[in-house]
Amino acid sequence: MPTVFERLLSGELPCAKIYQDEHVFAFMDAGQVNDGHVIVATVKPHETILEVDDETAAALMKVAARIARAVQAAFEPDGITILQTNKPAGWQTVPHVHLHVLPRWENDAAGLTWPRREPGIERLRELAEKIRL
Repeated sequence: MPTVFERLLSGELPCAKIYQDEHVFAFMDAGQVNDGHVIVATVKPHETILEVDDETAAALMKVAARIARAVQAAFEPDGITILQTNKPAGWQTVPHVHLHVLPRWENDAAGLTWPRREPGIERLRELAEKIRL
C-alpha cells in the first residue's frame, strides 16, 4: 500500500508542493506546527534513512538547507529545527524517509526533550569504537 507521501507525489492527494527533483520533493506539512513548516521526502519510498543511498541522503540535506534559507527569508523565525526520525521508537509516524524544516519562535509551544546523560570520556571512547567508520 502506498504511503501518504507517495499519494501526495502522484497527485492522488492534494498538496502544496514547493520543490521536486529526481531524488526528493518538498511540500507544506498539512499539520503546520508553525507557518512555513515544510516536509522534504524522498521520491523513492524508502522506509527509513537506513535504506537510503548516499546520493539521496545528500540530496535530502541539500534541499532541506535551501528550504531553510527560504523559510528564514520568508517568515523571519527566531530559529529553525530540522528533524529526521526513524522507526516508531525514534518518533517516525510516516514510514517514508523525510525531514521536517520547522521555523521556530520563542515560546511557540513546540517541544523536543530527552534525558541528558554524561557517561565520561572513557565510555564515550568505547561507544565510538563500536561505530567508527
